[in-house]
Amino acid sequence: MTDKIRNFSIIAHVDHGKSTLADRMLELTGTIEKRKMQNQVLDSMELERERGITIKMQPVRMKYKDYILNLIDTPGHIDFSYEVSRALKAVEGSILLVDATQGVQAQTLTTLGMARESGFCHDEAGFSLAKSGLTIIPVISKIDSPLARVEEVCGEVCKLLNCEAREVLKVSGKTGEGVENLLSEIVKKIPPPNQGRTLNTDSQGPTFRSLVFDFKYSTHRGMIVFVRVMSGSVSRNTPLIFKVSKEKFSAIEVGIFSPDEKPRDSLEAGEIGYIVTGIKEPGAASVGDTVASMSDTRAALPGYEKPHPVVWASVYPENANDFIFLKQSFGKLKLSDSSFTYEEETSGALGRGFRCGFLGMLHLEIITERLRREFRLNLVVTTPTITYEVTYKNGKHETIYSSAHFPDEGLLREIREPWVSLAILLPANYLGAVMPLLYEYEAELESTETFGENRNKLTLKMPLRELMRNFFDKLKRATSGFASISYEIAGQRDADVVRLDILVADEVLPAFSRVISRRIVEEEAEAAVEKLHGLLPRQMFAMKIQAKALGRIISSKSVSAFRKDVTQHMYGGDITRKMKLREKQKKGKKKMKNLGKINIPQDVFIKMLKS
Repeated sequence: MTDKIRNFSIIAHVDHGKSTLADRMLELTGTIEKRKMQNQVLDSMELERERGITIKMQPVRMKYKDYILNLIDTPGHIDFSYEVSRALKAVEGSILLVDATQGVQAQTLTTLGMARESGFCHDEAGFSLAKSGLTIIPVISKIDSPLARVEEVCGEVCKLLNCEAREVLKVSGKTGEGVENLLSEIVKKIPPPNQGRTLNTDSQGPTFRSLVFDFKYSTHRGMIVFVRVMSGSVSRNTPLIFKVSKEKFSAIEVGIFSPDEKPRDSLEAGEIGYIVTGIKEPGAASVGDTVASMSDTRAALPGYEKPHPVVWASVYPENANDFIFLKQSFGKLKLSDSSFTYEEETSGALGRGFRCGFLGMLHLEIITERLRREFRLNLVVTTPTITYEVTYKNGKHETIYSSAHFPDEGLLREIREPWVSLAILLPANYLGAVMPLLYEYEAELESTETFGENRNKLTLKMPLRELMRNFFDKLKRATSGFASISYEIAGQRDADVVRLDILVADEVLPAFSRVISRRIVEEEAEAAVEKLHGLLPRQMFAMKIQAKALGRIISSKSVSAFRKDVTQHMYGGDITRKMKLREKQKKGKKKMKNLGKINIPQDVFIKMLKS
C-alpha cells in the first residue's frame, strides 16, 4: 500500500502561483467536481481569498492513476515560515516553484534551505525525524505570461540546485500546461513512505505512532488533530494517547482531506489524515506531539522547535466588558495558529488586555484582523515593538516586551536588542538607490554577489527594530517592487535607543509609545505629533498634543476647541451682556479641561499605527 503513496508539499516565494497550481492538480485528478471548483480552493479563509495569499497550510488527498498523492499547500510569506517548516516534516518531497516573470526570490532561498534540512530517516526502532533532506522537484510557473523569462529563470534555478536544464519542469497554473507531466514526475521522483522496522509490535502488527503537524477545534467534536502516520494503523474507537501531554482518549473518527474532511475506516502507515479526539479542554493537543496507541512504550517523536516571537504588541478591547470574550477568542485562535503567544497585562489608561507575540508584522495584522472579523471585536492595538534586554544601574536585569514599560532615560546601564541577518535579491541597476537606504536603517553590508543575469544578492545585518520601521515598504519603492527579502534572527547587540511617549491633554497614551533610535528621536517626534494632529477630532475644550523623550517635551501642537456662539440669540442692548456670556463660556471651558476626558475614536488608533 505504501508503495503507491506520495507525500509532498509546494514551497515558493509569496505570489509565485502555489495555490493556482494546486487548483489545476485538484482539477486534473478529479478531486473536486467542476461545479464546485473556484480559484484558491484550498484557501478556506475569507482573508486569504481577499488578499490573494495563503495563511494556513492545507492538506489534501488526490488520486492519480493508481497512486495516492498527499499534498500540503503552504504559505509563501516569511511571517508564516513556521507553517512551512511543519508541513515539510510531514512529507518526503517538495515542489520548488519559481515564477517565470520574477525569477528566484529571497524567500525561495529560505524555503529551499528548510526543505534541505527537513525529512525522515529510519532506524531500527522505526521512524524518527532527522535532517536527511527532501527530494526537490524544480518547477517554473507562469510560462504562459507574455513577461515570462523562461530560459533566464531556468538558468537561475539550475545554478541554485546544481542541476541540468532538462530536470526543470515548466508549467502554467492558469492554463494547466505541463501539470500532467508534473504529476508523473512526482510519482517517479518522490520516494514512497517507508514503514520502517519497529520493535514495538503486537498480534495486530506494528504499533500505531503518528506526528501531529496541525490541529483545529470544533465546538461539537473537540480537538481535531492533523497527523502523518509513521507506523501501524488507527481506526475508530482505538484507545490513543498524546505522548507529551499524557492525555488519553478514544478516536471518535478518522479520515482524510479531500479537501473537506472525509471519514475513513482507518489510516495506515505513510498516510496523512485527521483524528477526531473529542477533547474540549485547551492544552491537551500541541503541534509536534506524538499520538500513539496505548500499548506503545517508546518516547515521543522529536517533533518541532517552538516558534520564537519577534514582534510584540499589546491588544486591548475597546469596551472593557469584552475582556472575557477577547480572552476566549484568543484561546480559539491559538488552536488554529500555534505560532503566536499571549498573556494578560493591565494598563492604567487602557485597562485589562493582553501582551501578544507574533512572527512578524503581517502575522500581527492577520491575527488582529481575524479578531475583528470572526469575533466582531473592536480593539486597541499598541505600536508593535521587539524585546529588549536591559541592565539597570543597580545591576538588575530585565526583559522588556512593551514600549510603554521601557525604563526612563538615566536608569539604565546597558540595553541589548536583537539583530537580523538579511538576504536581498534585486536588479543590479537599483543598487545605487538602495545603498543610501541601508545607511538610513543602520544596516551593515557584509557581501554582494551576482545572482543570475543582471541580478545581485546583498547579505547584510541590521537591528530588528529598523527592519520593522517600514524598511520593506521603502525597499520596494526604491526598487520599483523588484526587490525581495528574507531574514532570520542573528543574536543580540548593544542598542542606543530611547522611549518616545505621545501625550494628549497631558495624559500619556501607552498605545502610541515606542522605542526608537536616539539619532532620529526629534524627527520621529515631530512626525508623530503632526500625524496625530491631523487625525484627532476637535473636542469641547482646547488641548495639546506633545511628544516626550529624553526627559523633555520635544514637539508640541495645539488643537483648538469647538466654539459655540453663545450670543447669537441676542440683539441690541449693551455690549456687557454679551461679554458676561462669553466670560461664563470661558470659565466652563476651563472647568471642562480640568475634568473632561479625551475621546479618541478607534479609527485614529488604527491610522496612527499604519505607516
